[in-house]
Amino acid sequence: MREILPALNGWYAAGEPFGLATVVAVRGSAPRAPGAAMAVGPGGEVVGSVSGGCVEGAVFELAQEVLADGTARRATFGYSDDDAFAVGLTCGGELTLLVRAVTPDLDPSFGAVARSVAAGEPVIVATVTDGLAPHGAVLAVWPDRTAGTLGSAGLDAAVASDARGGLVLGATGLRHFGPHGRRREDTVSVFLQSFAPPPRMLVFGAIDHAAAVARIGDFLGYRVTVCDARPAFATPARFPADVEVVVDWPHRYLGGTRTDDRTVICVLTHDPKFDVPLLAAALRRPAAYIGAMGSRRTHDERRALLLEAGVSDAELARLRSPMGLDLGARTPEEVAVSVAAEIVALRWGGSGAPLTATTGAIHPPAGDQAPPAR
Repeated sequence: MREILPALNGWYAAGEPFGLATVVAVRGSAPRAPGAAMAVGPGGEVVGSVSGGCVEGAVFELAQEVLADGTARRATFGYSDDDAFAVGLTCGGELTLLVRAVTPDLDPSFGAVARSVAAGEPVIVATVTDGLAPHGAVLAVWPDRTAGTLGSAGLDAAVASDARGGLVLGATGLRHFGPHGRRREDTVSVFLQSFAPPPRMLVFGAIDHAAAVARIGDFLGYRVTVCDARPAFATPARFPADVEVVVDWPHRYLGGTRTDDRTVICVLTHDPKFDVPLLAAALRRPAAYIGAMGSRRTHDERRALLLEAGVSDAELARLRSPMGLDLGARTPEEVAVSVAAEIVALRWGGSGAPLTATTGAIHPPAGDQAPPAR
């Protein structure tokens, strides 16, 4: 979608209607992921692809129908158990698409979304794909504003809240709600398409706990890098396939790596020769979370060394050490859950207390949530 937006924005700015087909769900070995898009514009011009050639002809016809009557359509292409070579994907996968018409009247926020994507500003586009809400209705969600509607104020509020959570992680996928936004219902399907890269998780120290923290970071949607100066520990075989493994001195690697207000930094080495220069650098740059593993004695010693290195009390106040919430964790996997829980609580302003001991809304409105720590 990002690749074809310049062409789409040109049609939109010229007032030329176009049919937009977006992959909203896949099953099996479908060739394109959710978010892949194809559009049919003026004179039948086609940009983009939803399947690499398998179903584009049928999608072209659907787009022409949508342009003729303005009514969005949902279609699934794939195979059947009786005939794996049924009309659709010969690779054996299944692809669900939403095809809708885009014009300034039908989607007034499209131009603003395109401008945000071009400028690198994060935005999520929420589109109704099925159920008891107007099919093809669009709500654009930015960190600080929204545009459009999905048909009801309650649905808009619930989707905007979930979208902002997805925006933090660059998440794309289907969500299900009631027609007025109740999360315990599944009568409305909404596709959330994020135009934001996933945030980074930087894990320093390739110990056993690092493998568990990397796995849970990958599960939560982070782009995870593990860095260690010791080649014997920093081996890709010890970590999930999607995790980048780097052999370098931690402070040197961090010095050449961009961080932002969504970046998570986990320091697991608990060795002063690695920790002190690394944390001195980390505490002076943007990050959502900076945590360091170790006992309370290790923390006290590390804190004294950081003060000697010139780190201020205000900078040290950003350090979560010992890292994690008090869950009584013992195994590396349990410790990783403890660390992940602290990251999530810090991101959204959660107390970390059991929900049975709290009152009020479990998911507070977006405006009541704490901003990411800096």
